[in-house]
Amino acid sequence: MDIIKNSEAINLLGLSQKNLEDFFTTIEEKPFRAVQVMKWIHQRGISDFSKMTDLSKDLRTKLEKHCVISAPEVVYEKTSKDGTRKWVISVGNKDLIEMVLIPEKNRATLCVSSQVGCAVDCSFCATGKQGFSRNLTLAEIIGQVWVAANSYGVPRSSEDRHITNVVMMGMGEPLLNFEPVVEAMNLMMDDNAYGLSKRKVTLSTSGIVPKIDALGKVTDVALTISLHAPNDELRNKLVPINQKYPIQELLDAVKRYVEGCSDKRVTTIEYILIDGVNDSLDLAEELCELLTQLPCKINLIPFNPFSESQYEKPSGNRVKRFQKYLQGRGYVTTIRSTRGDDIMAACGQLVGQVNDKTRRKERAQRKLQINSKTI
Repeated sequence: MDIIKNSEAINLLGLSQKNLEDFFTTIEEKPFRAVQVMKWIHQRGISDFSKMTDLSKDLRTKLEKHCVISAPEVVYEKTSKDGTRKWVISVGNKDLIEMVLIPEKNRATLCVSSQVGCAVDCSFCATGKQGFSRNLTLAEIIGQVWVAANSYGVPRSSEDRHITNVVMMGMGEPLLNFEPVVEAMNLMMDDNAYGLSKRKVTLSTSGIVPKIDALGKVTDVALTISLHAPNDELRNKLVPINQKYPIQELLDAVKRYVEGCSDKRVTTIEYILIDGVNDSLDLAEELCELLTQLPCKINLIPFNPFSESQYEKPSGNRVKRFQKYLQGRGYVTTIRSTRGDDIMAACGQLVGQVNDKTRRKERAQRKLQINSKTI
């Protein structure tokens, strides 16, 4: 890669260690410079080359001439009454994405987006109703982590890791943006960058079976499955990708992934509870029977309403009844606390702003108008 002849500055934020090493070789510098620069960027949050004091003045001048460290632009930030923080970020062409930081007593989990909009269009998710514009680049994905980490102050100390967990559960289906997502997760786990363990980086998928198999060949991060129904008939309506990759094919892929991990794994099954749709005890029983084949724990998520949906959130009693049945059958079952719903930052509520290339948003709004008139 002949970077020097390229008039466009190269964004070092979007380079893996291997690509950084290749870059330094190209400009006739030693490859070990890659680790030094990675630490300045990702551990300390520095974007000014002049402050990278363990680099020679000549090298800093060279980097200033040919490179930038450029994260996506924060349009605005909101903080919920429960402490949840949401950033709205511009990624160009009037496209906006959202990321969410959920602080808890001993940890802080960052929910990162992988696409502008989403190509999957689950019926209960606000993101899918916005349509789909494009995949995010590596710089735009890891840039979300960089922005959130820098919100605690710059320069950062490598010992002060305020963000303890990252989940690929924001806008988009991560496995449909495979290589940038994998490279971003590798940076999250790199000891010269964010230093998170593989159990602290989680990828959530609606079930892109071939990509789950591909993922198992390159990493063993924590895997979460957005299931939401125990049979194909119902899941086809809630998660349309199920029509291409039905439940049993999905679970078989998950079993292959878990078997390939270097340690014992328990897969997390996500199940959004929608009032009168998938929250009956009959479906709870069916779910228990289905999951006997897979070591797992179940995370119940009460549906979070949004304007484009006519689904409703079940009562607390219905949620607890569903949980109690699963627990009685021996499944570790948690109920995800609703966080950030007052700023539309809860699960399923992220919308951003999408230059929809699918016209899905237009069709969804038209359908909602028709349904409203018939009620």
